[in-house]
Order: sequence, then structure tokens, then C-alpha cells
Amino acid sequence: MTEKDQQNRIKISCQNIRKIFIQKGKIQVHVLEDISLNVDANEFVVILGPGQSGKTTLLRIIAGLETPTEGRVLLDGKEVKGPGPDRGLVFQSYMLFPWRTVMGNVEMGPKLRGVPKEERRKIASHYLNLVGLAGYEKYYPHQLSGGMKQRVGIARAYANDPEMMLLDEPFGQLDAQTRYYMEKETVRIWEAEKRTVIFVTNNIDEAIYLGDRIIALEGKLPGRMKAVYPVHLPRPREHTDVSFLKLRQEIIESSQLLL
Repeated sequence: MTEKDQQNRIKISCQNIRKIFIQKGKIQVHVLEDISLNVDANEFVVILGPGQSGKTTLLRIIAGLETPTEGRVLLDGKEVKGPGPDRGLVFQSYMLFPWRTVMGNVEMGPKLRGVPKEERRKIASHYLNLVGLAGYEKYYPHQLSGGMKQRVGIARAYANDPEMMLLDEPFGQLDAQTRYYMEKETVRIWEAEKRTVIFVTNNIDEAIYLGDRIIALEGKLPGRMKAVYPVHLPRPREHTDVSFLKLRQEIIESSQLLL
């Protein structure tokens, strides 16, 4: 592969990211230090770290919701200056409009962009079907389980037709069984409609199950990149597979004091 081909493949480039929160001229929290990484188009990258390791702040910088103190983020070679429709966001909290139906929530993005009603309904229906919620269009958020609410959030993000998806511990509030189901659904959806994905988690098993590559952050502030783990495992993956368990043990031993 030529250097030009490699550059064309890179979707996101984080270059020497440093983040310090300052208030009244004084350093409050030094969150990130010297984060540099590239994410290829259609790659599924997992940022792994415990609480207070800066992983959510890094994702928010990529999303354009935070500005780095030093360094920059490039999206398709252009510096990120703020949020945009090219990045779909899914957070741990469901952030659905409680007064709107499932359909109303999912079609909100296209509606705000001025997409005609018939077309945006078609778009929303497509993604509700993709996430397995066909038939729930007229339900309200309070009528849904946690897993179903998160699927609405994923469908809503996809309905904006983003070039990449940014997911911040989206399954952290779910019980273990629902979480595993949603992990399988996430892989299925990603394989059905390939997009670049950056997924934040503090769960090693989840990281291995989902990722093409795992970026492990140190477990203390300021967050620094501790290790990068390519995941050369075929999909679908099994948690009991020998190669899965071997990688899991490698990550645990490398980060036993930190994760």
C-alpha cells in the first residue's frame, strides 16, 4: 500500500492531543496527555480504560464537543472545529425525547435537516427495522426496556447518515444478559452498514468482542495511551474461544494495577 493510499484510508487522526480543564486561570484537571492515533475508514476501534482515564473526554474531542488544549483532530484530513452531522453520537444515558414516539425520535435528525415527511419516515423505518424495532414506531420511551431505548438511540444516530459512529459506554446501564445481546446487535448492525466506529468501554470482554483494534488508556489522569491490541479474531466471536481468552489474559496482566 502506498503512502497516498494509507492517507486515503485514514478517517480520523488524533495528533498529540492534550486536554487540561482550566477555571479562573488555574489548572483544575489534567485529563489527557500526548494522545496520537489514526482510525481507518470502516474500522471498529474500542477505547478501553477504567473510570477517570480520560476516554470519554477523548471521544468528546473527536465529536467536536470539547476543544483540545493542544493538538488537533483531523476528519478526512480537515481539522475538527465543532460537532457535525458526519459524526453520530450514542451516550450511556438514553437522551430520548420522552414526549415523542419511537418514530418521532428517530426521524428528528432528518426533520431538522428539512427532509420531507414521507422521505424521513422511510429513512426512520429503515433504521428501526435494522435495529429490530419494527412494530414499535408508536411506542413512547417510558414503554420501552433499557435495551430497546438504546436501540432507538442507535437508530436515531444512523438516521442522520453519519460517516462515523461514536459510542460512549452505551450499554453501561444494562443488565449482563441485555448487554451481551446489544453487543451482538452492534456487530450485526455494523456489518450490515459499515461505518467507522469508535466505541468507549471499561469492559475488557466487550472490547475484545467488538473491536478490530483496542486502544488501552492508563488508569489514572492524565490519560495516556498504554497499549494497542489488534484483535485478529474471526466474527462472530465466542467468549470461550482460546484465542479470545488468551488476549483477555494479556490485557488483564498488562493493566492489572490500572483496570
